[in-house]
Amino acid sequence: MKLVAVTACPSGVAHTYLAAESLEVAAKKNNVEIHVETQGSIGIENELSMDLINEADAVILTNNIGIKNEDRFKGKPVVRVSAGDCINKGETIVKKLQQKLAK
Repeated sequence: MKLVAVTACPSGVAHTYLAAESLEVAAKKNNVEIHVETQGSIGIENELSMDLINEADAVILTNNIGIKNEDRFKGKPVVRVSAGDCINKGETIVKKLQQKLAK
């Protein structure tokens, strides 16, 4: 399974990057390929290419603030979660996506 994600938070500092790291760790632990773009206080980092987006089975977006260029994900299954949930429940999010997409 391949996932892409965009993490962002209102201040664009800690939660943005902690959420990204948590999703990356959870994906690795569950043998899932993931690429995470961060939209933090210093701008967009690790911007997702259209190839990565097209190859992805699903998209995870944080819902704390608006995601820039969100229209890139049109037509893809999108899961919206808070940055806090990404940090605290990253593995649960990845596992639920695995179960849902396996059907």
